[in-house]
Amino acid sequence: MSSKGPLRNPVALNFYVDACNKEQIERLLRDFRLPDLKGDIVAGILPHAGWAYSGRVAAKVFKCIKEKNPPDTFVLLGAIHSLPERNSVYAQGTWATPLGEVQVDEELARGLLAALKDKLAEDPQAHSGEHSLEVQLPFIKYFFPSAKIVPIRIAADSGAASLGVKIGECLLKAKKGIAVIGTTDLTHYGDPYGFAPAGYGDKAYSWMKNNDTRIVKLALEMKADDIVKEAAVNYNACGSGALAATVAAATALGAEKGILLEYTTSHEVSGENDFHMGVGYAGILFIK
Repeated sequence: MSSKGPLRNPVALNFYVDACNKEQIERLLRDFRLPDLKGDIVAGILPHAGWAYSGRVAAKVFKCIKEKNPPDTFVLLGAIHSLPERNSVYAQGTWATPLGEVQVDEELARGLLAALKDKLAEDPQAHSGEHSLEVQLPFIKYFFPSAKIVPIRIAADSGAASLGVKIGECLLKAKKGIAVIGTTDLTHYGDPYGFAPAGYGDKAYSWMKNNDTRIVKLALEMKADDIVKEAAVNYNACGSGALAATVAAATALGAEKGILLEYTTSHEVSGENDFHMGVGYAGILFIK
């Protein structure tokens, strides 16, 4: 236990620790030019794979937020890769990162739990082995040293979009700067994932990217209600609940469309010639 309440130690350092310093993070942003964004960023979507593959996309999302309107608190909506598959809030304490501890915004967490007691439950243990939010925290500590967080695991079920709306409505009442960050990776293609419906090679790679395009398009068009169903049918998001809830929360916060900052795949990043496996990654911003 730390002096600031329960301390959650990292469980997925293999995803990012070798790149987790100022020099490496700035290297991820090499040659990145900030887009001309009008308005305030209220939410974003980014991936949660190993930094060697998806770190560049995630870093760009956070860099844009840093330059536009750095928040006091990030509400983090994460994918679920382990049981229990329910909406779970880590409501007090701190999360350790190689760059220092990040404090939970306990006041905001308590407010969300009270307002949404039929939809959210406090369950820090549910976060103990989950990596999807953890890999974002060194970026937050680096770009926003004093920012706080409210980590929430979001189930991929039919209630994800309506939960996102309720979260957004609650955040509108908060008297502080808040940004919602949702995380999902996209199609997991290839034998390691047991999913190769189009075979291998160039045609299969085109198929995979088209599969990603459909769900990215739903996010950009703010069609939160369709996202979980799309992923259930086409296996193109491991965190469809988090994606749907983020899009819905962004809508409640005043965003009318999403902006695709970057799309890439692990196949493209690795530089391999022949396509036999890959995972898709998208960075999306929602601006009001």
